[in-house]
Amino acid sequence: MPMSSPSIAEHLNWHVKQWLHRRLARRVLATPPIPVSDDGVILFSMIGTAVLLPCLVAVKSLRQQLGRGRVVILDDGTLTAADHQVLAHHLNDPRIVAIREVDTGPCPRGGTWERLLTILDLRAEAYVIQVDSDTVTLRDLTEVRAAIDAGRDFTLRGEASAEIRAASDIARDRAGVDPRDPKLHVQDAAEAAIGSVAIPGHATLHYVRGCSGFAGFAPGGPGRALAEGFSLAMDDAIGRASWSRWGSEQVTSNFVVANGRDSMLLPYDRYLNFWNAALFGRARFPTDPAFIHFIGTYRFHGDAYLSATRTAIDRLG
Repeated sequence: MPMSSPSIAEHLNWHVKQWLHRRLARRVLATPPIPVSDDGVILFSMIGTAVLLPCLVAVKSLRQQLGRGRVVILDDGTLTAADHQVLAHHLNDPRIVAIREVDTGPCPRGGTWERLLTILDLRAEAYVIQVDSDTVTLRDLTEVRAAIDAGRDFTLRGEASAEIRAASDIARDRAGVDPRDPKLHVQDAAEAAIGSVAIPGHATLHYVRGCSGFAGFAPGGPGRALAEGFSLAMDDAIGRASWSRWGSEQVTSNFVVANGRDSMLLPYDRYLNFWNAALFGRARFPTDPAFIHFIGTYRFHGDAYLSATRTAIDRLG
């Protein structure tokens, strides 16, 4: 269903809530630093100066409920010297990678591709958990801890019904769709073309409509070669211009996880995406979630993001 343009009142309301959230999130600066740890788990996030405070809430609440992990940050190019000092204090002097230093090889630049490729490099040495700055962890992450212990990849489902399926079945669902149609979203185009993808060493390929806002990559799993092979195949199948659009990195993250060893999809009643207040109520959820990803367009619908942030900071304090 086409979405109507937001009214002036809705636009102003979004900015007011954004300001309120920044003001609330500053309270995270009064919470203790995360514990020092080198336990084979990396908590990874790509951020800039505009999301420094939400990132601290996201990473510190994740670290508290998971009980594991050291932090690595990918700087989008906007972090300041003052930001580095804040990160050093609160996240125990994390390694900070400059985005300009990331070699994307044959893959597109931008669109968070540098994030995924850095993760696939880091997984050679540790279990890497990608966490977006617009997420909040509220309860114990039993399933994530189990995935780490078993060496299984995981991802947040894009929707409750998402499952890992054979790539050929995904393509069959899109029969009749022209993957080179420029009006298609890059995810729809990729799914229409995915049946034609062939990568040496991978007899049967799989895919899942996941969400790269929260995903785990076990050590020893598929690395850059799989992502690069998939990207080159999509260049041919839907065209480089189409494949370079925003969203292709998430498609590739989903593809990499789906082709990992015994990958896990997190249960949607405990790990969910917040779509809008009309579905979830002002600050309520249909379940008692452990982890919430507040999708950008809907982040400030109702007061759920404010409420979750306040709760997480109170527990950190």
